[in-house]
Amino acid sequence: MSSLNSWFDKGMTKDRYINEMQTHKESLESIYDKFQLNEQDKAQLASLKEKNLRAIVLTADWCGDAMVNLPILMRIGEEADMDIRYLIRDENLELMDQYLTNGTARSIPIIIFIDQDGEEVAKWGPRAPEVQSFVDELRSKMPAKEDPSHDAAFKLFVESLTSRFTEDEALWDHIKKDIIQSIE
Repeated sequence: MSSLNSWFDKGMTKDRYINEMQTHKESLESIYDKFQLNEQDKAQLASLKEKNLRAIVLTADWCGDAMVNLPILMRIGEEADMDIRYLIRDENLELMDQYLTNGTARSIPIIIFIDQDGEEVAKWGPRAPEVQSFVDELRSKMPAKEDPSHDAAFKLFVESLTSRFTEDEALWDHIKKDIIQSIE
């Protein structure tokens, strides 16, 4: 058995992950309820069903990126008959450290798509390129950490990000397209 199969087996189901969430639960559920795949997406995902893909998600409920990406992934998974399991990043550092962003950062969510043999077929995360550009632009306006105004500015940064993540359907569309493209 592949080591990714054992990680998959260790993961939580969607319902368990959502039930155990302490942070961002309402926002994740709200995005899940509002986000819909269109007919073209559904046709595209129907062709993926024969691949029998599964996914392992490294995540944490406090993560704003997970809050916006996971409900979209959940919808994609439902349409593609993809079993998805969730692992909490800080409880699974051995796996997380194999998927560092830029070789150094434990950025999440990381989605590892695997086949039935437990072999990796694709990896996605932590952000779609359009989301990364938006975050970089917002972050570029932040004062330096040493600046006395940094903490207040950071709080506004997080509020702005959370608002956009929970309301911007165009951003959701970029995320959807990027995830689907990674597994085609």
